[in-house]
Amino acid sequence: MGKRMSRRRTIWRLNWMSLHKISWLEKRLDEQDVKNNSKIMVLRVSEPERKKQMAEEEEKKKTQDQSVQRTQKGFQILSERDGTDDPATTPFLEIADQKGNPLKIPHREKKALILAMGFHEKGRALMKRKQYDAALCHLLQADDQFGTCGSVLLSTVDNYAVLQLDIVWCYRALEALSCLDDGKQRLQRAEDCFLKCYGEQQQRLMQIKGNTGREEVLFLRLYLLQSLLAYLDGNEHQATQKLMLVEDLYGRLCLDPEKMTGLMGLGFSEQEARLGLRACHGNVDEAVLHITHRRQEREEMKQQERERRRRRMEGLATLRELGYSKRDAARALQQADGDMDRAYGILLESTQAESAAVTNHNTELPIDQSKVEQLLYLGFEPEAAEAALKLTGGDVQGATQLLLDNQGVLPPELLSPSPPSSLSEEPSTSSESAGRTHIHTRSGSQGEDPMDVDLVNEVLEDIPRHEEDYLDLTLEEESEVIAQMKSYLHRNCTPSS
Repeated sequence: MGKRMSRRRTIWRLNWMSLHKISWLEKRLDEQDVKNNSKIMVLRVSEPERKKQMAEEEEKKKTQDQSVQRTQKGFQILSERDGTDDPATTPFLEIADQKGNPLKIPHREKKALILAMGFHEKGRALMKRKQYDAALCHLLQADDQFGTCGSVLLSTVDNYAVLQLDIVWCYRALEALSCLDDGKQRLQRAEDCFLKCYGEQQQRLMQIKGNTGREEVLFLRLYLLQSLLAYLDGNEHQATQKLMLVEDLYGRLCLDPEKMTGLMGLGFSEQEARLGLRACHGNVDEAVLHITHRRQEREEMKQQERERRRRRMEGLATLRELGYSKRDAARALQQADGDMDRAYGILLESTQAESAAVTNHNTELPIDQSKVEQLLYLGFEPEAAEAALKLTGGDVQGATQLLLDNQGVLPPELLSPSPPSSLSEEPSTSSESAGRTHIHTRSGSQGEDPMDVDLVNEVLEDIPRHEEDYLDLTLEEESEVIAQMKSYLHRNCTPSS
């Protein structure tokens, strides 16, 4: 091929679908991660066309990178807020369970989850606008953030599984053939996660929600993608079997337009009507009751949240009047689930422990130098190593983790005599957190840096107001893919089959 191209003295470009990577003749193919048996599309373009395409690709990548950076910055700002400020002036986010109850999650893990879920929602918003290339950039960022969580929470909620489906759906839309193997792995992870989250017969989902009708759209998309990837992999039998499951689900999930119109005529939104009918398997009367009940539940959740916020703000004001810092008061209230009396007791215990630590400060046992040397061998500074060992009572493993968590430099609040764990956050082990986690927005007009205001408002726009927005699929795109799959399989079938 190389000789032929040089003789014709034209500019060629090798372009294969791998997240829209572009191969140029200036580099060897192995340097560009092109493997044996890769599917490659060869295009012949003129020099002006090549330069134009390169400029367009560079501009596109620049725009996508800027969008990712703005999304990350916006959610980082929100992840640092703990709700101690008035939400009417300072928006903040909470991670809540299926019933809207805020989850108690360690601060570092909460930040990672907010970033992961934030990137996912931004990606989903771009998918709705069919901007799949930009969506995929954000979804892959979400995948990276979920990977840093390392929490048992991810095995009990479906967020991570839905993310895998969305990533592979983008692969399909972008015709990213080289992502075939990665797509199969992601679909397997999604299926495994659904099994853990919902149960083998979806009994856990029934226990949490009372029905499984709305989640069936996720399995339709899962089986459809599995059918497509099996076909592309040359396994037409598996593709056919999966497509049969898809068509069965599609027949159940397609809604009667007259029923939809009837519910919307009663004042329900299109989204409410669609979710309600699927939850009730097409029964209009039951759907009316279901939607009405869900509206009441959401209103009750809002009232409960307003009451929690009112009590929290009053508790903060009271504790600050007693001389406690805003940060300590907020953490104590969080530990006490908003109970001001319990929070006051926690702060008293913390103060007494601090006094005891100050009293015993001069009688501390000397630090074992062999333990200090172990930490020095790991690359930590002597002063930080000694301080970490003092804070952990000489526990080398605990001191190592403490230093790693703080990038080797302990913050001033840890170096104070106050016990480091007295107001620490503990993860929730409540079974009610099962099912799915949601980002709940407590927002108003923010009054800080104008740039921060813009970033925060920008990312908040992409957070859906309905907690089941991810289940509200019209199935229009799915219908097109089903038709394509039937066409592919019909074209390749033989009389004997």
